[in-house]
Amino acid sequence: MTHEKAGFLEVRNVEALYGQAILAVHDVSLKVGEGNIVALLGANGAGKSTTLKAISNLLGPARGRVSKGDILWRDEQINDLSASKLVARGIVQVLEGRHVFQQLTVEENILSGAFVRKLSRNALRESLEQVYTWFPYLKQKRKIKAGLTSGGEQQMVAIGRALMTKPRLVLLDEPSMGLAPIVVQEIFEILRGLNRGSGVSFLLAEQNANLALKYADHGYILEMGRVALSGTAEELRARDDVHDFYLGGAKPSVPH
Repeated sequence: MTHEKAGFLEVRNVEALYGQAILAVHDVSLKVGEGNIVALLGANGAGKSTTLKAISNLLGPARGRVSKGDILWRDEQINDLSASKLVARGIVQVLEGRHVFQQLTVEENILSGAFVRKLSRNALRESLEQVYTWFPYLKQKRKIKAGLTSGGEQQMVAIGRALMTKPRLVLLDEPSMGLAPIVVQEIFEILRGLNRGSGVSFLLAEQNANLALKYADHGYILEMGRVALSGTAEELRARDDVHDFYLGGAKPSVPH
């Protein structure tokens, strides 16, 4: 397990509002060390998606905003940077719900992720082939409209499109939602391979805590918009109170 390094991503005492009054998260602090996979856990409505959107500056469309606190990327405050500027700096978010361009092919969807990089034709092709190396299923489906592919394939398309931006940190919102367990396992194995092979860091918002903690280095548990508990994934998996109160059941008998 890698240790957290200062100066990668740090969220300090962040508060986020919707409209003028609805407090979605309050006093949230967390860190993602370079090369780490960090799990952001909690029930539906705990504030996981809001926290990710606060980091990637995507609260605006829902009339949300960061009303307090600091978000630092490599020791630079990024609260006011647009989502496109954050992508250029290496932070990209994959939104909940497998957002794809339904009428475009799988390949067109993936290629759209490279728009901000203004690549040459050869460099674009190299980046595309790299995504197909990670997601070989997508190469087989590359000429099919994305809207006609399965839920798992659409999730892979969304992640592949994000990887075309050459990110250093990927914010993944509920990657397992609505997918069959075998597909989820496959996607998480690919994420771990990306992390270990290419050094891409991940901040995963997940309700499936047992799964996320199997792959993560560190975890934060949100409850009603606050960080209720944090620790290494190993520490959180081992705690009875975590499983009783936050993860909804008994500890897995054989954590891998």
